Amino acid sequence: MSLKVGFITRIGDKTGALGTLISGFGCAVCFPALASIGAALGMGFLAQWEGLFVHVLLPLFAALALLANLLGWLGHRQWLRTLLGVAGPLLVLITRYLLWAYSWRNTAIYMGLAMMLIFAAWDLFAPGHRRCTTEATAG
Repeated sequence: MSLKVGFITRIGDKTGALGTLISGFGCAVCFPALASIGAALGMGFLAQWEGLFVHVLLPLFAALALLANLLGWLGHRQWLRTLLGVAGPLLVLITRYLLWAYSWRNTAIYMGLAMMLIFAAWDLFAPGHRRCTTEATAG
């Protein structure tokens, strides 16, 4: 994998996780715990764009993180790392589009956001490296 794609996937993962979290900060009705943290951090002004955050930015940033993690697999070829990185954004997107009517949707979104942030921090401090393949060792 080229250096450019590796850089894009590392930045895309972090941008997706932080963007999804900040999108949750502005949604007091949907995510009261995140909105209270956002208000404590001085982001209460984001509430006026709640519809934009829930309907556009939250899924967009989760999709960005999902795409970055899937592209990252091309560089490190580690299935467990890829599955853990994809689980959070997938949970956010599935909950947002398929499971929104259930009462436990906020818990599922919070779990997905937490998974995205934990994986982004893990990838920041311990980035994935390409695993040896049989093709490389056979020659």
